[in-house]
Amino acid sequence: MPGEKKINAIDRERISRRSSFMAHAQDAHGHQHDAPKDFGRAFLIGIFLNLGFIVLEVVFGLLSDSLALLADAGHNFADVLGLVMASAASELAKKVPSPRRTYGWKRATVLAALFNALLLLVGVGAIVWEAIRRFGDPPSVEGGTVIWVAALGIAVNGATALLFMSGQKQDLNVRGAFLHMAADAAVSAGVMLSGWIILVTGWGWLDPLVSLLVGVVILLGTWALFTDSLNLSLDAVPADVDPAAVQAYFTGLPEVKGIHHLHIWALSTTEVALTAHLVKRTPALDDALLAQIREELFHHYGIGHATIQFECAQREEKC
Repeated sequence: MPGEKKINAIDRERISRRSSFMAHAQDAHGHQHDAPKDFGRAFLIGIFLNLGFIVLEVVFGLLSDSLALLADAGHNFADVLGLVMASAASELAKKVPSPRRTYGWKRATVLAALFNALLLLVGVGAIVWEAIRRFGDPPSVEGGTVIWVAALGIAVNGATALLFMSGQKQDLNVRGAFLHMAADAAVSAGVMLSGWIILVTGWGWLDPLVSLLVGVVILLGTWALFTDSLNLSLDAVPADVDPAAVQAYFTGLPEVKGIHHLHIWALSTTEVALTAHLVKRTPALDDALLAQIREELFHHYGIGHATIQFECAQREEKC
């Protein structure tokens, strides 16, 4: 009867809306995700270690009349700004969502990673430019002071990089901080090694050559950070999530006839979200299926925020 069809249509719409709400509500309240490690203390230690090193570079640069040390102090100050930015983004990501910012400030970590990558690429450009310039006019080495300060730079930057090593594979923002500090340690190592060899041999051309090699190493390590953070800022599927595998998982469910409007994106550098319309073979609400989907998406694909909308098979073409 016409009246029956109308009631069924209304019921199906209510089921669809309730299914969508339940999938997300259970995800938010019924499952405790593994919280990413807090690197707040590591950021503070790294910032103060590097600020102390900058002061030493300025002091010894003035005492030894070394323009190289003063220039490196300016470079390290830019790195400290990168650490401050990454630390601020991590703190912003902890803020509670608001009616206006329903996801909170989680995306700040993606932007911080992108800016850190850009700072590193600019730094590579500066190193290459200076190296090319010095090939034509190799500078005189400032003596043992420069070498010992460079050795201290290896210790400070290397120790700071170690603070972030454990989280660099899970968090792109932390990875940006790690690469920044590791790159600085590599630069300091190049300065110390080339400085010692030049003092012994007098080969002034070695300094720009080592600088170029260091620049290439930093570029190779930074490029993946740049492309990953740029993709995440444009709502691309995170690199460690295979969208084809996720779609195959959905279509492999016996209760599901079809899928459309599948979207996967990063909420932050550690959290992934998904929305999908699943066409069910039967119109019945299935909380057990929603719970199964939620658990399997999280444990097999690392997707912790899933919003699923169920639709009836006979309505598929009208969606």
